[in-house]
Amino acid sequence: MSTARATATAEQLDPPRSSPDLDVRELEKRTRLMRIITRLIAVSDLGSREIARRAGLPVQKISDLLAGRLEHLGVDELHALRRTLELEAP
Repeated sequence: MSTARATATAEQLDPPRSSPDLDVRELEKRTRLMRIITRLIAVSDLGSREIARRAGLPVQKISDLLAGRLEHLGVDELHALRRTLELEAP
């Protein structure tokens, strides 16, 4: 079997994806939220412990966020942090 024929057969069994990978979209969404949240934290008068307490998250999650470790935070946790901080905004 020729290489061209083998490639055509493989594409029929597993066609190439026409849309971007969902994991990339998820990471982009979390990155946008992280940027928004870190700006809100910067202008907030609250400390990390108080922010974590009000959002119902462990303090370590806030530390992970500020250190850029997005893999430790889910979209739901990031949304909870954003809501918490937006309630505190003047």
